[in-house]
Amino acid sequence: METEKNWLERNWKWLVPVSVFTLAALLAAVIFVFVLFIVSMVKSSDAYGLAMQYARANPTLIAAFGSPIEEGFFATGNISVSGSSGKADLSVPIAGPKASGTLYIKAKKSMGKWIISQLVVEVDGAGNRINLIGQSNESKESADEDEKEERD
Repeated sequence: METEKNWLERNWKWLVPVSVFTLAALLAAVIFVFVLFIVSMVKSSDAYGLAMQYARANPTLIAAFGSPIEEGFFATGNISVSGSSGKADLSVPIAGPKASGTLYIKAKKSMGKWIISQLVVEVDGAGNRINLIGQSNESKESADEDEKEERD
């Protein structure tokens, strides 16, 4: 007399692949949520918002990219803030009706205020860069301080 197979013995052929697929999908979901969290933190920063506001109002950038200028999803870089001081070094994909490219942001927070020291756009395919910040006294001083820190 042959014994009846239990549930696991009868169904192992589909249980193993479904289990592996479920674990892989769960891992992918966790990674996606983590990346989404990091990108949303960068996009919600004051330095990011200030730079995008400045870029969208820049006539040179509007002439090159068209209007409206939209930012892409995957902003990268780092932001470190400690109380009323901090630094930000970001790159943001941007696009308009005429062109697309990458916005590079370098900013410093001092006494609670963000100051953008460099705001440069690299146009995709053209290979040229557009400097969006004129060297005002405040920006120039901040850039000089950054250069001095990098040499030390």
